[in-house]
Amino acid sequence: MVGRAVSARDLVLGRLRAALAGGAHTPVEVPRDYRHEGTLDLDQLVERLTDYRAHVHRVAEAAVADTIADILPAGGTVVVPPGLPPAWLPPTVTALSDDGLDNARIGAADAVVTGAAVAVAETGTVVLDGSPDQGRRVLSLLPDRHVCVLRADQVVATVPEALARLTPQRPLTWISGPSATSDIELIRVEGVHGPRKLHVILVP
Repeated sequence: MVGRAVSARDLVLGRLRAALAGGAHTPVEVPRDYRHEGTLDLDQLVERLTDYRAHVHRVAEAAVADTIADILPAGGTVVVPPGLPPAWLPPTVTALSDDGLDNARIGAADAVVTGAAVAVAETGTVVLDGSPDQGRRVLSLLPDRHVCVLRADQVVATVPEALARLTPQRPLTWISGPSATSDIELIRVEGVHGPRKLHVILVP
C-alpha cells in the first residue's frame, strides 16, 4: 500500500504539535536587561527628523506664532485641538477648534497644529497621546500638513525613557517623519497614511 505523500503543511503542523505536546514554557519574568537610558542629544533628534524628510525649526517659544505664519499660507485654515495654547497661532490663519469636527472638514484644512507628549532623539520619533494640546488621533492623520510644537524638555534619548513617560491606556501615535510608503520597486509615495509634510517646531 502506497502511503499518502506528506505535504509541507502537514510537516509544519506535525512539528508544532510535537513541540507543544510537552506544554509550552513561559518564563516567569520577562528579561528587561536591555539599555534603558542614553545620552540626550537634541542635534541627533534634528538629524533624524531631517533624514525622514521632516522640516525642523528651532526657535524661542515667543517666535512660535511667527514660525507658523511662515509655514502656512496667509488666510489658510488650521485645525487645532481644544487645549492648544492660543499664543502659538498667528492672526494670518483661521483656526478651527475641534469640537467634534467631521472628517471632511478636518481633511479639507490646510494643516493641523498640535503639541506633543514626548520625543525620542535616537529614533527621531515624536509621540502624541491625545492630551488637550494634541487632540484626537484623526486630527494628525487627515490634513496634508502637520505642524507639531515640541519643547526641549519633552525630548528623551531612548524609547524606554519615552515609554516611562507615557500612559499605555492613552491613544498613542508615534510619528517618524511624514507619512510615506513604497512599493516593490521602492518608489516612495508620501501622504498615503497621513500628512505629506511634517514641521516640528523645537523650542528651548
